[in-house]
Amino acid sequence: MSGVVIYVPQGAVEGAGEPVGDPVTLRLGPGEVARFGRGSATTPVELRLDDEAISRLAGEIRVTDDHWQLSNLSTTQSYLVENPEGAGEYLRVPPRRAGAPIPFEFSRVVLPTRRNTTVAFQVFAPDHVYLDPDGMGGQWGSRTVTAYSLDETALYFLILVALCEPRLRDESPVAVPTTPQIVDRLKGHPACARLTARAVSSHIDYLADEKMRISAPAESGPRREARRNGKREAIVGLVLRFGLVREEHLALLPPRTGTGMQERGTAG
Repeated sequence: MSGVVIYVPQGAVEGAGEPVGDPVTLRLGPGEVARFGRGSATTPVELRLDDEAISRLAGEIRVTDDHWQLSNLSTTQSYLVENPEGAGEYLRVPPRRAGAPIPFEFSRVVLPTRRNTTVAFQVFAPDHVYLDPDGMGGQWGSRTVTAYSLDETALYFLILVALCEPRLRDESPVAVPTTPQIVDRLKGHPACARLTARAVSSHIDYLADEKMRISAPAESGPRREARRNGKREAIVGLVLRFGLVREEHLALLPPRTGTGMQERGTAG
């Protein structure tokens, strides 16, 4: 796809010769610009956002050959650019920031309001271009090793996917599953019929100590349990930041049959 497609959902836009509240789709090619805000007779905008907390000229989207840029023309408000496919990944564009490059293929631009909800619109960017791995070889001396070597066929990787599942499904921005929840989530998998809580804890320790190299001081009693919870959160945060576990890996998990993974237990 060349250029970008901007989609403003129903209820977030008015004017432009269309009934108030209708969705708007705008296509921009390289070099083209679209301004957004409340707009007025003297301040025309291509994307009119109907909220009194949004400036008449709130910002600008500029398209380049392979990405797009966001300028925040507000003097007081920061804007968020969320990656709906990135497990909570987002960028914050501060006031008066000009030409911030946005790296996501699919983005949601979020503007704050005085209401209980925000005003948002979506931007679909050009497909990212990747180098051909077969053409990147050559004799460069010593071999480059992988920073985080994970076997996607191993049981520990299945446990890792289960740990990340709530955030990948955008169900839990903070909590990660407990050990009993992991056992319950994986019990329908053929390889996990005899999986125990002790085995899950051992795999999590292996991931933290050997694969992710997350260090933590030795503790006992309640502090040990808190350390284990912190270790799970550190593992999930690391693998999601580097894209080691992604949405397509959810297919490795058995079908969901209940709400156990969404319960917020405290046992580890």
